Amino acid sequence: MYLILLFIFPFKMYAQNILRSEPLKIEIHDAELRKIVDSDAKVEVLVEGLRWTEGPLWVEREKMLLFSEIPSNTVYKWTYAKGLEIYLRPSGYTGTVQSPTREPGSNGLILDNKGNLVLCQHGDRCMAKMEAALNTPKSQFVTLVDRYNKLRLNSPNDAVYDKKGNLYFTDPPYGLPTQGDSDPSKEIDFNGVFVLTPKGKLNVLSKELTRPNGIAVFSSTKKVLVANSDPKAPIWYLLDPNKLNQKPQIFYNPTNELKGEGGLPDGLKISKKEFVFASGPGGVWIFDHKAKLLGRIRFNSPVSNVALSDDENFLYLTNTGRIVRIPLN
Repeated sequence: MYLILLFIFPFKMYAQNILRSEPLKIEIHDAELRKIVDSDAKVEVLVEGLRWTEGPLWVEREKMLLFSEIPSNTVYKWTYAKGLEIYLRPSGYTGTVQSPTREPGSNGLILDNKGNLVLCQHGDRCMAKMEAALNTPKSQFVTLVDRYNKLRLNSPNDAVYDKKGNLYFTDPPYGLPTQGDSDPSKEIDFNGVFVLTPKGKLNVLSKELTRPNGIAVFSSTKKVLVANSDPKAPIWYLLDPNKLNQKPQIFYNPTNELKGEGGLPDGLKISKKEFVFASGPGGVWIFDHKAKLLGRIRFNSPVSNVALSDDENFLYLTNTGRIVRIPLN
């Protein structure tokens, strides 16, 4: 009896925080996709009932998934043992009066090269580092950057570090009160893709993207991949990290494949084998490093962002008001 209980208990602890499983809806464009995800895999629903979720981040050291719920100014965590818990509140707006924006919270969440939590803060309009250990979170932040040429940033959206400690981030207007370019509080006359050097210098990689959003770096080429979430130009672009104020190159243009699909290019991640998992119209688009479309995982509601576990056995998704995951090969 004792040996049986040893095997049963971990299963119960695991299963109690999987709300349910759903069939995977997969669209295969290339046989390579079958090496990444099984067509008979299940979508596991971990969390539901929230409003707009973003910025998923798997933290291996703490065995937890962090993610932002932007409207409520909260970072939540999900673990096998306890399910959903509040991790940080406030997360993106720390003012003492009510925020004028509908989306005051943090958006993208990342770890710096020392393992500190770094947040894209809509309400405070900055990139900030949490001034606390990951296992004892506190809403105390150090501003990394909040201005370009003395003008306030719009609302940092997503970010990524390279191995040298350069911080790349996108800065669309989604955290401003009207979420548009004519917002009275907008001080910068473009929506930039920026890089903050380890020495604290802020440079503009490009001013050309109308709605820069998700961002990642290819380990082999060092090229920066950026999603543009503009319905008039829903395209994934490439940028050279060594060039400033550049015109982006097209990585993949899905315009002719949309056919009324909901959603736009949004958050994305690049795996160790350089497969791209990109939230976009109709669900998650999967590419190889040469921009070949391998397939799509279809969802009925918009997927805003994705994250990979450290071992890349799971893909986590912020699916509107839900958190789901998919096992990978």
